[in-house]
Amino acid sequence: MVRQQGKRGYGQTAILIGIADKSPLMRVALKHLFSGDDRFEIVSSSANSQTFLKQVEKVPMDVAIVGWVIPPGDARYILDQLQPSLNAPRVVVYTGFESDTVPLQVMAHGGAAFVSKNEDPAYLLDTTAQVAKGRMVFPYMDVKQINANPLATLTKRELEILSSLAAGRTNKEIAAQKGVSTNTVKYHIKNLFEKLGVSNRGQAIALYLKS
Repeated sequence: MVRQQGKRGYGQTAILIGIADKSPLMRVALKHLFSGDDRFEIVSSSANSQTFLKQVEKVPMDVAIVGWVIPPGDARYILDQLQPSLNAPRVVVYTGFESDTVPLQVMAHGGAAFVSKNEDPAYLLDTTAQVAKGRMVFPYMDVKQINANPLATLTKRELEILSSLAAGRTNKEIAAQKGVSTNTVKYHIKNLFEKLGVSNRGQAIALYLKS
């Protein structure tokens, strides 16, 4: 993808922003918020994970503002699918979902920042600008808990496949998505079952959703 020129001018390039949120009202609100700040330019808006991931392949974006609860599951699916991509945007998870574990999960799955909807909107704008510079922004948390998560034992590919299983994809669909054979997918599934200490995909998915 070729980085398109932003709107700022004077030799400055706007930060290209993608939005992914299940709520039409929130998407409109985020568009209004970012459009009012000339540091940013909105280039994509999606209502679900699948549409957003397709947009990432087509539209250059620097930072994505993603809701935590977004079909087919939550933001972990987006984060896991973006990890192999060299051109993936950095992700800010913006949510009103109240749980002490969510920021840890965002960090563990490769997110760049977590912002609660209880924060002032200006904080989201400033956090996004910091993320665009390569920084990570999270509330205080005990990062030692990340390594206590059983999913931390999985490779990136195993985590991607588990995420796809949680999204309801079949082995054949995962193989087509990853450009590998179904036998390769089965091999990875067998390995992740062993690492997680489970015997079937239902148990693996339940562990994924709880972690």
